[in-house]
This record gives sequence, C-alpha cells and structure tokens, in this order.
Amino acid sequence: MATPRRTTADGFELQFGTNHLGHFALTGRLLPALAAASAGRVVTVSSRLHTLGRLDFRDLQSKRHYGRVRAYANSKLANLLFTAELDRRARAAGLTLRAYAVHPGYTATSLLTTGQPALLRTLLAVPNALVAVRPLTGALPALCAATLPGLPGGTFLAPRGRGSLRGAPALVTPSARARHRPTATRLWEISPDPDRRPLRLPLRRADGRPPDPVAAADAVHGLGRPDAAPRAGVTVGACT
Repeated sequence: MATPRRTTADGFELQFGTNHLGHFALTGRLLPALAAASAGRVVTVSSRLHTLGRLDFRDLQSKRHYGRVRAYANSKLANLLFTAELDRRARAAGLTLRAYAVHPGYTATSLLTTGQPALLRTLLAVPNALVAVRPLTGALPALCAATLPGLPGGTFLAPRGRGSLRGAPALVTPSARARHRPTATRLWEISPDPDRRPLRLPLRRADGRPPDPVAAADAVHGLGRPDAAPRAGVTVGACT
C-alpha cells in the first residue's frame, strides 16, 4: 500500500497492476466457472480511500505524475468501477453472477507499514494499537458480501462508524466518481488480461437458455439494468 513507484513483471505500475489489473485478469480466468454456478459472486476489496482517486486515462500508469497515496486511491477507485461494470454486464448477459465491493475498515495488519520508512512504521504502530480492529473483524464486510442472501449486486459494504474506520458492516454509497458509468465502461474496455485480450462475458444464461438479444448487446457495450440502489447506511446485521 502506498509504495514507491515500481512496476509489475508485465510492466504495469505496481499498485494499479496488482489491485486492479490482477483482479480483472483473475476474474476473467474464473468466468467460465462463475457463469456456470447457480449464484456466483465476485467480491473485490476496495477502500474508502477511493474517494481520493481520480483516473487519468492519459496516464493510468502514473508515468508523468506519481504520488504513493494517490496511486493507491486510484487503484481502489478502479476496484469499485470494475465491480459496478462486472455486475451490470453479468446481469445484461442473463447470468446470475453478482459482484460486490467491500472496505474492511482500519484493520490491524501490516498493510500500512510494509515498505514504509522506519519512522513512519513507528508512528503508525500507535493508531494500529489504539484504533484499528482485529483482522477477523476487518474480514466481516467481505464475508457478508460473499454469503448474505438477497444482497443486491453492485453494492459496497463498509464499517458503519465514522470514516468507515470501524463498526458493523453496512451498505455505503461510493463516491460520485466510483458511480460514473462511462468511466467504468471505458476502464473495462482498456483493462487487458495478461494476454492483452479484452474480457468478454459468456453471453448465455445460467439455466442454459440464450439471453435476450437486447440484453446481450448491452453486455458487449457495457450497458445493463442494475438493481435498484439500496439505501446507504443500512447495517447488515445478519453478518455481525
């Protein structure tokens, strides 16, 4: 998290490549199994820091301007855009697959301190001990998204407390940038898998019947019919 600028083995900026493109590629490899499942789910771990993100499609790899935190925030914004687009396309293709994004809250792990200067690691040890929640608690939003029956696709779960640092998992409204549909569609279309191929959903229903032709066309072009937006702030009590 918030690392100095490095690149992946494929030449992508490390945080964007790991946090977004890696998730995108893995989902693509798993799509046949997910599409065949009766109710497949994809849960992507994002962050409330996505609110600091702003994607610049002229410099997605941050070659011209790089800031550690901004690059991390951009990758977490990409997670939410990917989740929304995957859920729309799956629905339009007639699949039962649903996608969710989660934020674990301020969790006492080594994520904040790994790769940081010694002084910063020492300073972060204090809030890690006093404010952060245990990793088991931080896992609750992801567990809810993966298992809670009837959870609307495309939703974002995060702790309900101030700043989403801690608290029971709740439905949270992402930033306006994370809900910008043209940006989500564009990001999907330019995000390659490791073989530089665009990710296409199988255009068939989970029950074997062909999808509606209009819905199939929508799926290819990034359109769809998302669920009605859930009410933000509703605590997902069944998982706590």
